[in-house]
Amino acid sequence: MFIFYIIAGIVAGVISGWWLGQVLDKKKAAKVKEDAQKVLREAKVKADEILRKADLDGKELLYKLRVDFEKKNVANREELLNLEKRLIQREENLEKRLDFIEGREREVNRREEKNRGISQELEKKNAELSQLIEEEKEKLKRISSLTPQEAKELLLKRYEEELRYEKAKMIREMEEQIKEEADEKAREIVSQAIQRCAVEHATETTVSVVSLPNDEIKGRIIGREGRNIRSFEMITGVDLVIDDTPEAVSLSSFDPIRREVARIALEKLVQDGRIHPARIEEVVEKTKKEFDKKLMEEGKTASFDVGIHNLHPEIIKLLGKLKYRTSFGQNALQHSKEVAIIMGTLAAELNLDARLAKRAGLLHDIGKAVDHQVEGTHAQIGCELLKKYGENDIVINAAEAHHEEAEFSSLYSLLALIADAISASRPGARRETLETYVKRLKQLETIADSFEGVDKSYAIQAGREIRVIVQPKRVKEEESSALAYEVKKKIEQEMDYPGNIKITVIRETRAVEYAK
Repeated sequence: MFIFYIIAGIVAGVISGWWLGQVLDKKKAAKVKEDAQKVLREAKVKADEILRKADLDGKELLYKLRVDFEKKNVANREELLNLEKRLIQREENLEKRLDFIEGREREVNRREEKNRGISQELEKKNAELSQLIEEEKEKLKRISSLTPQEAKELLLKRYEEELRYEKAKMIREMEEQIKEEADEKAREIVSQAIQRCAVEHATETTVSVVSLPNDEIKGRIIGREGRNIRSFEMITGVDLVIDDTPEAVSLSSFDPIRREVARIALEKLVQDGRIHPARIEEVVEKTKKEFDKKLMEEGKTASFDVGIHNLHPEIIKLLGKLKYRTSFGQNALQHSKEVAIIMGTLAAELNLDARLAKRAGLLHDIGKAVDHQVEGTHAQIGCELLKKYGENDIVINAAEAHHEEAEFSSLYSLLALIADAISASRPGARRETLETYVKRLKQLETIADSFEGVDKSYAIQAGREIRVIVQPKRVKEEESSALAYEVKKKIEQEMDYPGNIKITVIRETRAVEYAK
């Protein structure tokens, strides 16, 4: 019985141990499962955070890439637009230049065709004349009734006519041959001579008069043993003329800037009363500085009057100097402003850039501000100055070519030539007394009327051209060139005049009938 209880106890212990083990295994498995689920939940949370962070980083990177792409795209688009504008402008400039070149080419072809026709006609007439001369010689040989002296005189007369024809032909051929080469050089020489020589109004344009409060001040201006006047002339570079003119002295110089500085300085010295070498030097230096400011103001005023801005300061100063420069009595600065306005008007009518035309007109004579200090014509000097201060190529060519000393690169250069001629030739622009003017016109007509075969002559264009009408029965077609040449030579020998005079010989035959 006891053994039964022991066995039962053992069985019960085994069962209890097994049950207890099952219970412990279940709890352990539940805990392991719970820990696993907790690890999964934490891993899922971290994975979600990593995904969100990666998503945000990706979006931020995408945004940055998009912004950079848009910036580069905008920059590329602007660059393409600028390139397109430059290409369009270049294409327009090329079209204008092509039109200009085609026009010049047509003109050259027309002139070549005309010259070819004239050459053929001259050769034909030459052959006819040679045949007539030979026939006349044969006739003379057959005439036996003439004495040797009469035959000689007749032959000499025929030869004289032949030589006159050959002379006229040679003159025409020489004129055609040297015209293109000589025009430019002659124009350069004449224009340079005109602008550098003293015109007949030299006294008015090279002398300034300074009024004095009394004649006693003249002695103080001269100074002891002439030291004051010598100092003044040496510092200013002008001649101080003290004569018997009451209460006045004269300043003489071909440099208008120096003369004006000297005039202002002398007026200050006279007003101050202290006149000695040290004071003269001090006042002259102070006046020069004040005058430089005045030149800048004059240049700014001129550019403002015509609506031109963004000029280099040195160009503005040179414009101011033009106020004290004259050409045949015409103020250079006023002339430049007139040319600018005329060019602007013409450019507007031709659908060109009026502002650019005004700029070219205002600066076309800028070389005149320093042409008495630098070698060369004022057109060449102006070209170099404008290049130095970075002006537009169109403006530079207009200044260089407005006297046809260079090729026209644009229509603006041709407008500069036209506007310059209009401003210079308008009535009242350039000074000339009425008596001198009328006398010159009469002298021109008298010289032309003095030649045989001239019916009537007319001086026109303010004496810049004379038209000679000849009698067609007395002057042959071939002799017209010779007559024009002879009139030209006689005018050059007997007259003094500014610029050029054009001689035009007109020969016409009129047939008149009356219907009854």
